[in-house]
Amino acid sequence: MALTLEQLNAAPAAEAVALLDGLYEHSPWIAEAALAQRPFRSLAHLKHAMVQVLQQAGVEAQLQLIRAHPELAGKAMVSKTLTTESTNEQNKAGLTDCTPEEFAHIQRLNQDYNARFGFPFILAVRGPRGLGLSKQEIIATFARRLDNPADFELAEALRNIHRIVEIRLNDKFGYEPLLGNDVWDWHEKLAQHSDPGFAEKGQLTVTYLTDAHRACAQRISHWMRDCGFDEIEIDAVGNVVGRYRPAAEGGRYLMTGSHYDTVRNAGKYDGRLGIFVPMACVRELHRQQKRLPFGIEVIGFAEEEGQRYKATFLGSGALIGHFDNAWLEQKDADGITMRAAMQHAGLCVDDIPKLQRDPAQYLGFIEVHIEQGPVLNELDIPLGVVTSINGGVRYVCEMQGMASHAGTTPMDRRRDAALGVAELALYMEQRAARDGDSVATVGMLQVPGGSINVVPGKCLFSMDMRAPTNPQRDAMVADVLAKLEEIARRRGLRYQTELTMQAAAAPSAPEWQTRWEKAVTALGVPLHRMPSGAGHDAMKLHEVMPQAMLFTRGINSGISHNPLEGTTSDDMQLAVDAFTHVLNQLAQEA
Repeated sequence: MALTLEQLNAAPAAEAVALLDGLYEHSPWIAEAALAQRPFRSLAHLKHAMVQVLQQAGVEAQLQLIRAHPELAGKAMVSKTLTTESTNEQNKAGLTDCTPEEFAHIQRLNQDYNARFGFPFILAVRGPRGLGLSKQEIIATFARRLDNPADFELAEALRNIHRIVEIRLNDKFGYEPLLGNDVWDWHEKLAQHSDPGFAEKGQLTVTYLTDAHRACAQRISHWMRDCGFDEIEIDAVGNVVGRYRPAAEGGRYLMTGSHYDTVRNAGKYDGRLGIFVPMACVRELHRQQKRLPFGIEVIGFAEEEGQRYKATFLGSGALIGHFDNAWLEQKDADGITMRAAMQHAGLCVDDIPKLQRDPAQYLGFIEVHIEQGPVLNELDIPLGVVTSINGGVRYVCEMQGMASHAGTTPMDRRRDAALGVAELALYMEQRAARDGDSVATVGMLQVPGGSINVVPGKCLFSMDMRAPTNPQRDAMVADVLAKLEEIARRRGLRYQTELTMQAAAAPSAPEWQTRWEKAVTALGVPLHRMPSGAGHDAMKLHEVMPQAMLFTRGINSGISHNPLEGTTSDDMQLAVDAFTHVLNQLAQEA
């Protein structure tokens, strides 16, 4: 029979410890110490209480816990001395059914890992969905983590232990994150669509108006229909728009959503989480035959990343009247204009001006997004409330020098375009670090037609600079551009810069940030406020209506724009629950 929080909260101390037996391997002291925080308001509250106990226990106690865990497919498995919980987990991952070759490979990895770190490799083998990782995923993760620094790997081992405990706790309480599982599954299915050249390699890339992009739009629109949205359309720039009507005609709408395009060789969750979380909430309202005093408009923005054309935030920009008609004549790498791509996709260019929304018809805009950074992961906190989105600028640039023979051109006679850019990139690193919370990146760097024995005569590069406030960003940009001028003059180079994106910093509307904070607190999750270093569609909507964002913790150090990007279905469930709480707050206010 499943345990309940009421039982746990009411049980005498010794009995409560017994109820939580088997969570942390051979370490009942963690649950015992966490029970001092009773009564627990939620399962998430209990989980974090145990995280806090281990954080405060010190390194020696943490190492003892890690060393209490068995090796994966190790001696304890062979001798059948694993705990019941570990046996079940390794069995789900197929580790009890290894081929001799797989078993030998894992044994070598175990030996190498122990020799390097002094403790066994810990991995939550039931994975982010709880269904179990494949042996191939386990072996690849094992090999990758062997390269981590020792202090990082200690923290990663503890994070995986907490994930193991989270799943074991779910089992004890008979709890399953059903909506989180559905959201996770939607991500997996949508990731089946990828552009040519990447799909064949098993990589996810979905750029604006490719066949894969249009397939994603169709699939999202079909799921919206299944969820019970009243109106679904793919608009004139390719945004997928679903509307769930208010209880009474004429009511205003809450706007939410995020983008479904990706960077090249991307992760599955950037942007798309902000589409699927509110979709799950609308589906639950529809199942309950419930209407709110306001409507809900969920938008899958067609373009946010600026990968195919230099038109970042195209999807959300069109909704605030910021679509630049000059973009239509931009060409992609294959020479296809945006106009031609839109016409091929069946979009009506003439209808783009009609997409502009009247802010008076909306309560505001909220967006759920994976954090895309390490902060929540390192704190072991599942949700973060965004205080502001950093302002940023992007440039695409060209440095021009003189191509010459690499063997016969003396070092003091060279006009090396690549070295000029390299010097600038190092300066950008130093300049951004001076502020502490500014960032500057040269993300693209190319010597067209370069040869091993030719001094580079041309170098193409990009600049991306971001800061929490517009004045701080602008001061950094001015310094970088001045340095570019100085480098070019000193080295005998010429340069061109093109500003392709400028977005103002977007502080969260206080009343909307407060709603997210109330939702997070009600879930029993620690309240953590944080700025967003990444740009989001919310930045564009911020220009015409109040906005606020919620972050969900990422796994694998919170890495993003990378295939290792991920989050768990448990954290997705908490995002759905928080979103639902905000909807209920708004309904009560109305």
